[in-house]
Amino acid sequence: MKDPLISVIVPIYMIDRYIGICIESIISQTYRNLEIILVDDGSKDRCSEICDLYAKKDPRVRVIHKPNGGLVSARKAGLQQSNGAYINYVDGDDWIGPGFIEGLYTAASTSGADMVCAGHTRDLFSKSAHFTNALPAGIYEGERLKWLWQNMILFGSFYRPGISTYVWNKLFKREVLLAPQSSVDSRISIGEDGAVTYPALLNCKRVVVTDNVAYHYRQREDSMLKQSASYSVEAQKLKYLYDYMMRWSQSTAPELDIASQVTDYILSIAIMRSGGRLPQDDFSTFDTAYYGKDVVIYSAGTFGQQLIARFKETGHCNVVAWLDDDYWEYRRCYMDVDPVESITSIDYDYVLIAAVDPGVAKSVKKRLLDLGISAERILTVSVLDDKEGLMSRFLDTDTIKVEEAKRKREVLSHA
Repeated sequence: MKDPLISVIVPIYMIDRYIGICIESIISQTYRNLEIILVDDGSKDRCSEICDLYAKKDPRVRVIHKPNGGLVSARKAGLQQSNGAYINYVDGDDWIGPGFIEGLYTAASTSGADMVCAGHTRDLFSKSAHFTNALPAGIYEGERLKWLWQNMILFGSFYRPGISTYVWNKLFKREVLLAPQSSVDSRISIGEDGAVTYPALLNCKRVVVTDNVAYHYRQREDSMLKQSASYSVEAQKLKYLYDYMMRWSQSTAPELDIASQVTDYILSIAIMRSGGRLPQDDFSTFDTAYYGKDVVIYSAGTFGQQLIARFKETGHCNVVAWLDDDYWEYRRCYMDVDPVESITSIDYDYVLIAAVDPGVAKSVKKRLLDLGISAERILTVSVLDDKEGLMSRFLDTDTIKVEEAKRKREVLSHA
């Protein structure tokens, strides 16, 4: 019996430095019955030329050239043109190990699963780190699948997902993916993976979670430095995601508590994108007032970078150091980041741990305590009980725009 066709959809935009490596990793898969759909989303570099070259070399490769419409639009276009019984996504700047797709298909075919959820490897220059789902590996059906649904977006305390949001480390049966991907709002550009992954999971009768980490997510130099838009712009993007996912949650069974999970999910993104503070008042998600103090920021990821940006906007406190284990990699991107151990020689009032995952924050706090830092000086994210109210304040775009304009006028008047 012939193996079923698997469609691999690759959205591509302005990544000619990486796309060849990505395509080579797909055409070299041990699973051979593939339909490889390269979606060139209006690239102005050599991506179009490279894609067409591979289409000539391998009959399994098809190319879609379209005007730029964003990641959601590119994935939709690829899915509409696909024919596979199963669908897999690979982002055009990533790559996959030779047995990745075969491993996912074997997990699906031997269990009869509608969806396989894997882990991934993050490649950062010469460093690699493995990440798996918080929910344990295994087959989920019946009551166990219901438990997965109740914990897929939020597992335990705020905030850690049970199943990772990403679409690219998963294998979908076509019928469970088609509606979620086709109906997602194309304006969504933050959290677009979660808007597809979680509705697709609810369409499943059986799910496999695996610790396969053969998907390699490339942390690029140019993606390490996050663009810092005004929070009003970020809030509007988040509002598209929130409105879409809340409408979806209303169609789900009440006992699954999907709406509450969605609120926590989007609130976690809002905290990271805002630097943990609301521009329209003095509220902060950290558990101690630190305004006017000398602070150290721990983590140079999205949250840490947004903290730095927002503090520069407001002048609420003085950042005396920025620390991260991957400090050398961030320095290569022209970011002034120091090793964690340097904290012992710095004068400061508080350390702000820029992490919304309580497990990560707990681990970091223990490390700081081991370095001799007193617990009173270590601040972590503390989310209030009224999460819905806090969420509405983070998404109050009209008030946020007014406050941002006011602050800009104040800055200009003091210039």
